[in-house]
Amino acid sequence: MRLTDILQPNCVKVPLEADDKQACIFELIDMLVEHTDVQDAEGLKEAVWQRELTRTTGIGHGIGIPHGKASGCDELRIAIGRPAEAVDFGSIDDKPVNLIILLASPLDKTGPHIQALAKISRLLVSEDLRDALQEAESAEALYDLLVQHENEAAV
Repeated sequence: MRLTDILQPNCVKVPLEADDKQACIFELIDMLVEHTDVQDAEGLKEAVWQRELTRTTGIGHGIGIPHGKASGCDELRIAIGRPAEAVDFGSIDDKPVNLIILLASPLDKTGPHIQALAKISRLLVSEDLRDALQEAESAEALYDLLVQHENEAAV
């Protein structure tokens, strides 16, 4: 599974307009609704936010990976955003988040959902890549970094 096979370039935004955790998550969901076949923004917002209230998806190192499953989601979808200023995510390392990777899935696609979460986690093990993504000046630069990294990893 390649994340760039799932992630559309127009579903990356640098910087996000939002300046708090919930608003950032909802802005990414709105972007998915605008640019993909995700149908029910409110249903997906509810699912992702309820998951977030259960346990933070701030995994540390300035990264947040909010995720959820909803009936209005036709297939696995990803949106990525960098807030203009780091956002408090209640992360496990108590550090604010400056890269948010949102994963949305249909209700009946648990396997691909878990595979995508694992792929994102493995990808972000590289401190150099994490730093580069968090410092990307534009959505295009961030997307290109992901493409380059996945192309190099495939060799």
